[in-house]
Amino acid sequence: SMRLFVKDKTFYKAFFSMTAIIAMQNLITFAVNLADNIMIGGYSQDALSGVAMVNQIQFLLQMVVLGTGNGIAVLSSQYWGKKETQSIRTIIAIGLRISLIVGLVFTCIGLFVPEQIIRFFTQDAGVIAEGTIYLRWVCLSFVFFCITQALISAMRSVEVTRIGMLVSLASLVVNISLNYVLIFGKLGFEPMGVKGAAIATVFSRITETAVVAYYVFIHDKRLGFKLKHLLLKNRLLTKDFIRYGLPLVAGEIVWSVNMMCNSKILGGYGETVITAASVVNTLNTLAYITIGGLASAVGIITGKTIGAGKTELMKEYARTTQILFLCVGVLT
Repeated sequence: SMRLFVKDKTFYKAFFSMTAIIAMQNLITFAVNLADNIMIGGYSQDALSGVAMVNQIQFLLQMVVLGTGNGIAVLSSQYWGKKETQSIRTIIAIGLRISLIVGLVFTCIGLFVPEQIIRFFTQDAGVIAEGTIYLRWVCLSFVFFCITQALISAMRSVEVTRIGMLVSLASLVVNISLNYVLIFGKLGFEPMGVKGAAIATVFSRITETAVVAYYVFIHDKRLGFKLKHLLLKNRLLTKDFIRYGLPLVAGEIVWSVNMMCNSKILGGYGETVITAASVVNTLNTLAYITIGGLASAVGIITGKTIGAGKTELMKEYARTTQILFLCVGVLT
């Protein structure tokens, strides 16, 4: 007989706690950028617009890394269902290397052609000047961000979700405190404006990486992932990673490019429109983050169930999650 809803209570417990924690972590990651926006807004309008333009680049990076991270989680969770930890370590190593390359590419863009990138979005000289300074400094945080997100995805795939939230909270606290000190020049520092906001972000991202690396390499016993495992290779798993991970990354890129084109079009209408649009975009992103949390939770539970070979149970899960998605869609 075909059941519409899963009877198993543990499914709902795992599903909702995972969704809540992942959505919360995505929200805090997003709040780090938002904190820069709000606090720099009190400094100058040009600085705010400059940061908003750079956030488009950061959003693209976040989406690519998120797609890669989902690739790690979806593939690894299947092996977690089979309890094959060596395969999981290899997948994480592959995902980490890809994330690192992405981070390095974006860092080079930020270091060598920051002005050209900002000029793509706007012709306003003041905004270009502030955005260039911000991008040149904030790009130093990209590699750290990529490492952190890959390791958090690795932990998610073995059902350790809380670490991601703790890491992001630590980052938010560091970012807001340093923003306050460096942007406005408190505690004897010179007021630095956008440069201060960027340096605060760099330090907050380094904090994230330090916390998550300590957890994964020293504290965690589920995976037993060590530094030497970063060199693990496997042609079959690499093929799988590209096959399943690439569509995820491509989907995220299409979405970010769409957002970037929106910004470019709105950038021609002056600051009032840019500001209004960024407020609406924030609400849009909140909805996106919630649904992203749901999707990640589904991916991990699905992967684990398939890995354990429970096909019938999988069909029940699929029906239930489809209905839950519909409800969230209607609510948002």
